[in-house]
Amino acid sequence: MSTGGSSKAIVAALAANAGIAVAKFVGFLITGSSSMLAEAVHSVADTSNQGLLLLGQNQAKRAANRLHPFGFGRSRYFYSFIVALVLFTLGSMFALYEGIHKISHPEALSAPAVAVGILVVAAALEGYSFRTAVHESRPLKGQASWWQFIRTSRSPELPVVLLEDAGALVGLVFALVGVGLSILTGDPVWDGVGTVAIGVLLGAIAVVLIMEMQSLLIGEGATPAEESAILHALVGDGIDRVIHCKTQYLGPEEMLVAAKVAVAGTVSGGQLAAAIDAAELRVRNAVPAARVIYLEPDLYRAEFHNAEPGHPAEGLESPGQPAAAS
Repeated sequence: MSTGGSSKAIVAALAANAGIAVAKFVGFLITGSSSMLAEAVHSVADTSNQGLLLLGQNQAKRAANRLHPFGFGRSRYFYSFIVALVLFTLGSMFALYEGIHKISHPEALSAPAVAVGILVVAAALEGYSFRTAVHESRPLKGQASWWQFIRTSRSPELPVVLLEDAGALVGLVFALVGVGLSILTGDPVWDGVGTVAIGVLLGAIAVVLIMEMQSLLIGEGATPAEESAILHALVGDGIDRVIHCKTQYLGPEEMLVAAKVAVAGTVSGGQLAAAIDAAELRVRNAVPAARVIYLEPDLYRAEFHNAEPGHPAEGLESPGQPAAAS
């Protein structure tokens, strides 16, 4: 998958959040609303996060070297993990602190109409950013639900932007409700309650992102659909069975495939090399992300008849011929 779509969503979110952050800070200075301050800090965190996502994409483009022979694709996972930490510390923790302080020491709002106006404009801008992220994510999501897309996507930027923008929109609703109730009741405590709600929301989003990015950093394998396609693509043209197969994403757009395959004992060296090359081509056609493929051939044995074609036959390890790799 190209990074073009995710870059477009990131740039849209960065531009929107930078403008929103300035407007919210001005609104806080005029009104003294803690909800407005929490939202301003949230927008600053989001703006910084989009910068980090762009930095991660740039770092991932570096060429492989002797120290990093598989390249720097996981830089995108690392910087997305940092984004989740920033959202948790700068966004959630600050909002919780400010909200609890406002509840304990309530202060009346000045010019509340200004706060409402700024929050409405901010909601419109966040809506544009969220719409862009949804539009760029839809082709990758396919038939999966949005939650499944966030949980299974191996490309980190779009899920991060989607959750950030969704959280920003819901946070703006909390801020509007807090400010509105403060105006209607004359009790500024509601402004603090809205701020605490924003903090809890951002904390929940940050925890989800931290868990997902941590899993990607450790190393996730192919999705079930990709694994099935790889196993079926490996079989054919001299390869009779897949004994075992392991996969791992080296980056959002590059997967490592390592498999031990069964071949007939009568094949010659030239036929074996041709069979391996053909299998690699089939796998790359079936799953374009499978760019690094290592196949180890093993002699065909009768036990392999117990395994279905295209599926691993576990526990059939035996010394085989030297591995063929690409």
